[in-house]
Amino acid sequence: MAHAHGHRSAMRDVVDHSARSSPARLAVTVFLGVCAIFTALLLAPWATHSGRPAPFIDALFTAISAVCVTGLTVVPTGSFWSPWGLAVIIIAIKIGGLGIMTVASILGMAVSRRIGLTQRLLTASEKGVDKLGEVGALVRIVIITSTSLEVLIMLMLFPRFLTLHESWQEAAWRSVFYGISAFNNAGFVPTPAGNAPYAQDWMVLLPIAVGVFIGALGFPVILNILAVSKRRKHIKHMNRGRGRSVPMWRFWSVHTKLTLVTSAVLVVLGVVAYALMEWNNPETFGPMSTGAKLLNSLFASVMTRSGGFSTVEVGHMHEATWLATDALMFVGGGSASTGGGIKVTTLAVMILAIVAEARGDHDIECFRRRIPAGTTRLAIAVITVSTTLVLAATLALLELTRFPLDRVIFEVLSAFGTCGLSTGITPYLPTGAKYVLCALMFVGRTGTITLAAALALRDRRRVIRYPEERPILG
Repeated sequence: MAHAHGHRSAMRDVVDHSARSSPARLAVTVFLGVCAIFTALLLAPWATHSGRPAPFIDALFTAISAVCVTGLTVVPTGSFWSPWGLAVIIIAIKIGGLGIMTVASILGMAVSRRIGLTQRLLTASEKGVDKLGEVGALVRIVIITSTSLEVLIMLMLFPRFLTLHESWQEAAWRSVFYGISAFNNAGFVPTPAGNAPYAQDWMVLLPIAVGVFIGALGFPVILNILAVSKRRKHIKHMNRGRGRSVPMWRFWSVHTKLTLVTSAVLVVLGVVAYALMEWNNPETFGPMSTGAKLLNSLFASVMTRSGGFSTVEVGHMHEATWLATDALMFVGGGSASTGGGIKVTTLAVMILAIVAEARGDHDIECFRRRIPAGTTRLAIAVITVSTTLVLAATLALLELTRFPLDRVIFEVLSAFGTCGLSTGITPYLPTGAKYVLCALMFVGRTGTITLAAALALRDRRRVIRYPEERPILG
């Protein structure tokens, strides 16, 4: 007994040391472990409709796609997996969306009634929280907020599914599945027909689109808005003292403002792009009414944020539409969100840096705040590493398959951006190409910078700084 207690204590010390020295590395390790667990569950005979174990690569691909909330599939989700298999997938989506470290913190609270240092460090690493004392409140708010939003989406969808001549059990199941899959930007659907039957049904598409949009904003944005809303009375009191009204959004953080503005601009640009390029396409939006075309343009634009749901065959879209989708998938969602990609704030910071350079400004400014130079360097690193990964994966798939470049790069960007949209080639990829996409989905979910930090052996701190000399650029 004492030996077992000592062993557990030693293991706890190892974990604590890992959390202190490199929380990002430990986060990646735990995330890999969760992917392995769900792979094993999907390998069970009861997970498939046929009752036979799924091929290893199919179970692995599906597990990583679910945990990394991507939505790419190598087998038809609604017909290949049994109800038990679908339950495993939706649980994987829920855990992946919340973040493995958040779940670890919840377990720590349940056991000890408080969050230990290890869980605090882990959760702070994933959610981007600097003050460890705030992690406990953060975890509770994240769970309550995300679950509440998922339930809201379910309640919006349930009456509509009931009116579509479905039993209340089937309507409830679909509402639950879509609610969790939408908010977590997973893109999985529980039926063989997918979203095609709802292509002109705004009562189904709008709740899903809203859920995907909010989920892609990121927990820091949602929590910041909630925190400012709680201070409404204090803000109103301040406004009375000043004699003028200051809008609530003025009290939002720069990150929140940047995320909301950039996300809204990207959605509008996406709507315009899809409407212009697919309006008369007889295989996509062409046969629809004007209202349905606008609805589907909006839906498709939001889905490129990493939602992955689709009402039409992406493979039937024009190549110009694929290119626009590629760009939007590469950007992805907000920081610390359920989305992947380089993140919208990374794009915003780079645009602000370009504008500042064009104007000759020494500082990068937005919303009456100055962006630190370190943030710009981080944005450059994220974009450079992400572009390199996408390029390497594209080259690998071109060597492993015979599919053309436009379809291959679409698939690669969909995996990296954890989007889940596909031109239809995923099930026909060879095993080696599927492993490449598995790795890309994992990197897209954990983040390029987190992965780089996890692989780094130590931080480099220079005591001596060399003289400055500027090279010629351009």
